[in-house]
Amino acid sequence: MSAQPDLLYAEEEEALRAAVRDLLTDHCDPAGVIARTESDTPHDLPLWKTLAGSMGLAGLLVPESLGGQGATHREAAVVLEELGRAVAPVPYLTSAVVATEALLACGADDLLTELASATTVAALAVGLHVAPEGAVPHVRLENGALRGELTGIADAAVADVLLVPADDGGLYAVRTADAAVTVTPQVSLDLTRPVARVRLDGAAGPRLGDAGPAVRRALRSGAGLLASEQLGLADWLLTETVRYLKERKQFNRQVGGFQALKHRLARLWLEVAGLRAAARNAADALVTGADTDVAVAVAQAYAAHVAVRAAEEALQLHGGIGMTWEHPVHLYLKRAKADSIAYGTPGAHREALAEAVDLRAP
Repeated sequence: MSAQPDLLYAEEEEALRAAVRDLLTDHCDPAGVIARTESDTPHDLPLWKTLAGSMGLAGLLVPESLGGQGATHREAAVVLEELGRAVAPVPYLTSAVVATEALLACGADDLLTELASATTVAALAVGLHVAPEGAVPHVRLENGALRGELTGIADAAVADVLLVPADDGGLYAVRTADAAVTVTPQVSLDLTRPVARVRLDGAAGPRLGDAGPAVRRALRSGAGLLASEQLGLADWLLTETVRYLKERKQFNRQVGGFQALKHRLARLWLEVAGLRAAARNAADALVTGADTDVAVAVAQAYAAHVAVRAAEEALQLHGGIGMTWEHPVHLYLKRAKADSIAYGTPGAHREALAEAVDLRAP
């Protein structure tokens, strides 16, 4: 019989949360994030350098022998909750989780050391929409050179290294400084996590290992920990909406005192509480390996709905101010919508769950 999952936060995890939240409070205010989305450089690289370098969070999943922290997915989940609360425009999920997991699967120690030292940002060159069990697009390997085009690559614009699947079944490390690599921004709904088109015209790089298991491991971890980011989004939206409704007055009374709004917020609170359990279960399963596929599928089948509904409720309940560009709720709505198809849609995860527990549709 498998051990019961641990859904509670350890003392060390709460200390990590407090440190990350304090940093984001000081260096990632909503007005600053909005201003960045209007610029040509939406990524906050100074913040990333502080998170990755000064705090060592880039190497959270990297073994201590390679210069990392040797922590687990539980700690990474806490970091992602806080980054989700701030819609921080940093490549943590794509580099410190997804790309790192792919490199761990391949045993690419040199690159892992670079990532842990915060001198390199990596991105898995697989579209953000691809599910862990989905078909993975690849490029051609011709005479030792990589050729082809891949689209929807999250955070490719700031990546120093791209991990590229090829048609020979291998995963290759390609430096974006290579003249044969072209990264072109694409229109992205989520302005805080831009996607790009990557074109390779004869790029070269070392073969790290087999792409199949490495990509699947990376995408599964990405999907599982994305639920923690969605939890952070939903929790901030709920908290901020409750705060606003306590302050806003209409007909000489607090708007939050109206019974219908209380019911809506109570239902949302229950859904966020359920999401917290699902996200923590996924993070714990990634650590223990107990029913990991089931835990990740359950979390992602549920998380998208809650995060999007929390954003929609926040937008509506903030009234006119919520519709303005100056208020940050639109950033959360766009992130929630984009996250709802990242690493697989809820429908894809429900199908994966049905397959995992042998309850396929007739």
